[in-house]
Amino acid sequence: MKRILIALFLFMSLCFAGLAPAEEAATPTPDKGDVAWMIVATVLVILMTIPGLALFYSGMVRAKNTLSVLMQVFVIFSLMALLWAIYGYSIAFTEGNAFFGGFSKLFLKGVTPESLAGTFSKGVYVPEYVYVVFQATFAAITPALIVGAFAERVKFSAVLLFMVLWFTFSYLPMAHMVWFWAGPDAYTDAAAAETAAATAGFLFQKGALDFAGGTVVHINAGIAGLIGCLVIGKRIGYKKEFIAPHSVTMTMIGASLLWVGWFGFNVGSNLEANGVAALVFANTLLATATATLAWMSAEWLARGKPSMLGAASGAIAGLVAITPACGFVGPMGSIVLGLIAGAVCFWAVTSLKNILGYDDSLDVFGVHGIGGIIGALGTGIFASPALGGTGVYDYVANAVGEYDMTAQLISQCWGVGTAIIWSGVVSFIAYKVVDMLIGLRVTEEVERQGLDTTEHGETAYHL
Repeated sequence: MKRILIALFLFMSLCFAGLAPAEEAATPTPDKGDVAWMIVATVLVILMTIPGLALFYSGMVRAKNTLSVLMQVFVIFSLMALLWAIYGYSIAFTEGNAFFGGFSKLFLKGVTPESLAGTFSKGVYVPEYVYVVFQATFAAITPALIVGAFAERVKFSAVLLFMVLWFTFSYLPMAHMVWFWAGPDAYTDAAAAETAAATAGFLFQKGALDFAGGTVVHINAGIAGLIGCLVIGKRIGYKKEFIAPHSVTMTMIGASLLWVGWFGFNVGSNLEANGVAALVFANTLLATATATLAWMSAEWLARGKPSMLGAASGAIAGLVAITPACGFVGPMGSIVLGLIAGAVCFWAVTSLKNILGYDDSLDVFGVHGIGGIIGALGTGIFASPALGGTGVYDYVANAVGEYDMTAQLISQCWGVGTAIIWSGVVSFIAYKVVDMLIGLRVTEEVERQGLDTTEHGETAYHL
């Protein structure tokens, strides 16, 4: 009898256990390795800007304008980081419409140490604060890239006002259009995928691939630089007086810091420390090395001597071109992109600039604009698995989808075309608004004396 009662008790326990409510799904716990890597990657992108970009640019201007460029990059970085926290993150990375996000996270409302941001793998998350600060570094370096186009001739106050306008109406919408989506966990089936896709940014919906910023960062900034050159005009003495970099040594140091920091820029964009991150690292290394050699070789053939400035510029061209493609192409594809970028960007900053007659002081359009276009379009070709690429992942099927190169190239053209038109229109209006309000350009006397002493009351060198 005792055994029967025990058996009955166990049976009833199992029955009631079956009626008990199921436990809620556990909150995902970020992997500490991913978190640590993303913090390091964020620091590396800061290194790209201050001191990397600042030194790269300042070495290429004349000594009398050295500090002005250092100051512009340093302060723009600081200003954009602040604006990102106040409203930038919300507009770029919350749901709104296809072109702008909303205001639900103004002043980082709702972002806590516990809140999470999705990665590119289902069920894998990182702390939202990590994502906020990582993306902040992108938002901070992109406007700083533009200053190289009009270096040595624009008021410091005008630079800052323009950057606020451009950041708000060009960078943030482009970031939203390209990178905002509901995340992989929303793609549970075909119907859910369709619903999730409808909330994504315009270019994400078009299928444009941009792993780390070919459209958002480089084409966006390159076009803004070109428009600036055309609106502001040439430097006094351009093509008439000897205007040469005052310190190629400084430029080489800056380029090297950019190269090192760019591993954070590209590899960090994977948001996880995994095999794809390793692929991105390899691609970033190989494309840059190849572009360095390609630019140097083209210059050697065209001018008879290879220059340090040319090698450094080639490295940046390679970094720019591989940026949108780094997570989608294979190592051999990255080498081809580097080869094309190095040679074509050399042509752009020599022949094309002379043909069109604009004064892009530090070749922002020739390197970032042209290099970004090469990389964005090249992504559509070399992402093909037939050419060693990764293809495009289908989150509904949980496998790599069938690759259609023609369709992907059309999507890439949407990205390139939108970036050119959007940045071009916003930049032109922003320059004109700034010119009407406070004036863009310094006086001829100030320009001849140099912006270091006239704008900042300091000199870089005491001889």
